[in-house]
Amino acid sequence: MSKYLISFDEGTMVFPMAELDAVSEATHAVLREAKAAGVWVFGGGLPEAAGGAVVDVDGTVHDPAVRPGKETFIGGFCILDLPTRDEALRWAAKFAVACRCAQEVRVFLDDPES
Repeated sequence: MSKYLISFDEGTMVFPMAELDAVSEATHAVLREAKAAGVWVFGGGLPEAAGGAVVDVDGTVHDPAVRPGKETFIGGFCILDLPTRDEALRWAAKFAVACRCAQEVRVFLDDPES
């Protein structure tokens, strides 16, 4: 089994506010399905990048919203423990439909010391 990060960029989850309850319910239904399947590890939505911080190697702290060279930020994510990349893609497709936005899928590298 490998852990996969499924995420979407901030600002891509766009729909009429009147549909917020339906989108929320659809997203939580996929989340509950992942938990019932025993593949859910952790996840959640993130507030706007302007509320965060980026710390450079010299210790300088930047507001990520004004940091040069960075145009997108994670808006939400989940980590699932799955047997294959194809399975991760299937789950990402479910989240894409529920959230109404594209999802990025990335595998975590194995830690040779664990």
